[in-house]
Amino acid sequence: MSTTAELLKGAAELFPGEVVTQAHVRHFDLPLGAGRFALITLDNGHDHTKPTTLGPQSLANIDAAIDRVQKEAADGEIVGVGVTGKPFIFAVGADLKGVELLKRHEDALAIGKGGHDVFKRLSQLAVPTFAYYNGAAMGGGVEIGLHCAYRTVSAALPAFSLPEVFLGLVPGWGGCTLLPNLIGADKAVSVIIENSLNQNKQLKGEQVYELGIADAIFEGADFLEQSLIWTASVLKGEIAVERPAIDRGEAWDQAVAKGRFVADSKVHGAAPAAYRALDIIAAAKNGDLQQGYDAEDQALADLIMGGELRSGIYAFNLVQKRGKRPAGAPDKSLARPVTKVGVVGAGLMASQLALLFLRRLEVPVVLTDIDQERVDKGVGYVHAEIDKLLGKGRVNQDKANRLKALVTGVLDKAEGFADADFIIEAVFEEMGVKQKVFAEVEAVAPAHAILATNTSSLSVSEMASKLKHPERVVGFHFFNPVAILPLLEIVRGERTDDASLATAFGVAKKLKKTAVLVKDAPAFVVNRILTRFMGEIQNVIDEGTPVEVAEKAVEPLGLPMSPLVLLELVGPAIGLHVSETLNRAFPERFTVSPNLKAVVEAGKRGFYVYDSGKPELDPEVAALLKQGDTVLTEEQVRDRVLDAVAQEIGLMLDEGVVAEAQDIDLCLITGAGWPFHLGGITPYLDRAGVAERVNGKRFLEAGVASVPA
Repeated sequence: MSTTAELLKGAAELFPGEVVTQAHVRHFDLPLGAGRFALITLDNGHDHTKPTTLGPQSLANIDAAIDRVQKEAADGEIVGVGVTGKPFIFAVGADLKGVELLKRHEDALAIGKGGHDVFKRLSQLAVPTFAYYNGAAMGGGVEIGLHCAYRTVSAALPAFSLPEVFLGLVPGWGGCTLLPNLIGADKAVSVIIENSLNQNKQLKGEQVYELGIADAIFEGADFLEQSLIWTASVLKGEIAVERPAIDRGEAWDQAVAKGRFVADSKVHGAAPAAYRALDIIAAAKNGDLQQGYDAEDQALADLIMGGELRSGIYAFNLVQKRGKRPAGAPDKSLARPVTKVGVVGAGLMASQLALLFLRRLEVPVVLTDIDQERVDKGVGYVHAEIDKLLGKGRVNQDKANRLKALVTGVLDKAEGFADADFIIEAVFEEMGVKQKVFAEVEAVAPAHAILATNTSSLSVSEMASKLKHPERVVGFHFFNPVAILPLLEIVRGERTDDASLATAFGVAKKLKKTAVLVKDAPAFVVNRILTRFMGEIQNVIDEGTPVEVAEKAVEPLGLPMSPLVLLELVGPAIGLHVSETLNRAFPERFTVSPNLKAVVEAGKRGFYVYDSGKPELDPEVAALLKQGDTVLTEEQVRDRVLDAVAQEIGLMLDEGVVAEAQDIDLCLITGAGWPFHLGGITPYLDRAGVAERVNGKRFLEAGVASVPA
């Protein structure tokens, strides 16, 4: 058998670029005369902007620190050992850059085993061990603390999670086994499965304490000092830590069943990680920790060598890195300052935009519309939303008053926009209407002002074509709901200049949106792909495949919602409008469904009714449907839909709609909520062989979002 040191040495050789975390040991006397104490601080030598991670060399350093305190504990020189992190950061888990490099199952197994072997030693010391969660703790950072006997948490801790399932892994250094044995299966399933699959939801310090993960909570300002006083009291027997008994009966099985229900509703069996984690949690009911650790090692190795994890890491990197440095954006020094924003329109979309600009830029925002009633309604919406933020404690009274004072509404564009630097229109999606609005705005706006359009499918170049200064028009396409979906498609018209584009990217960054540069092509990225995807579903329904078969066909992708539920969210009339726009541009590939037209003309809001609580085909819609007699199987439908999407993405890349396939994936993840385990979509199309079948080549090179050859 390899020793832990040999395992970690071998793993470190595979990962020469690791940002290494040191494990500094210092000794001091505890307060209250409780005795000599050893504190291990995890620190990678960088400030909080580069969080501490745990690669193989980092684990070896922790192992060496434990060697030292183990001897001191055995010799009676210390009464306890603590683990904490550098300022603002405890530790954020395994270093994913190293995981990406692994090519062999046995190397992946070594990473799991190495982590367990090191962390386990904390629970085997001759003295009590304490974890002090002083800052952000995720994955392996959480798990090192679970191996300690006691834990405290800072009330200021902003983010605490076991995000592995979200990425396509399992908490594999004790999380799946220790957490249910500490707080019960139900709460553990919430943290490991539910929060992960809920867009990697984070816990705050207070919640960590309430769940029973931490035994005590202290304010951030003197967190370590208070934790050490508490530690001294525990060691002297003045504080007895009591934890509720764990229900190992039916409640445990029900918790696992709940987890399976959550996983099914989110990924529909399409990604294995959640199910592997649930199997380990189910087995942990017997309290056999070593059996759990062995199962974690195996699951970790299997998943590291699987496509979903590689897609998950790829997607994570897109959002964290590429999303923050948009491909093709002009030099940011060209951007002009924005000190006032104008919004044309005061309907729901325009009001949501006004609220977003107001909250993020904190500059005057003025809305205009065709009558006073609409203007008042738009301003009223913004005020009501600020009151909601005040009610939730997200802003204080002073800030709420200041924000409300910054938003106004006027009928006269000249009065509203004469000193605006950035003016965005959100009016009816019709070219003539938008051209008229822009002509009116150009007549009264200052020469430097950016004119932005929130169009979802119309040509930005055509919209600007009749203006004196078309170079300042940009597409600025948000996704609904504006406050939640991060994507912003920034569209460069044929004559848009670099300064206008740079200003648009600067504003997007302040709005905290993920901006992607898109060519002025019909429906841009997300709507073009979704319309082709939905169009193929509608085609097979029109040809004769039952609605439920067409819907179920794409369930194995694990998309956030089924195609017809998505259509309901978008609105059938908007769906029809976009399909008509694309049909005019590409009649050979984009159809206009006569059944969808009939549904819109009948004024229906969607295909379903929800009388029983779950979607059922509306009998009135069923009566409208005229279908042929070609009935396909789920597999045939799925093949047709995926082939259509692969073809469309191939054509978009050929046309230069975006710089690379990575941008398509970034758009689908941040604008349509497509899952990380698909990597957006292109890694999945590569993995399933669809890309080569349709286009004769992969979208991404082997080793990108897949196991390196």
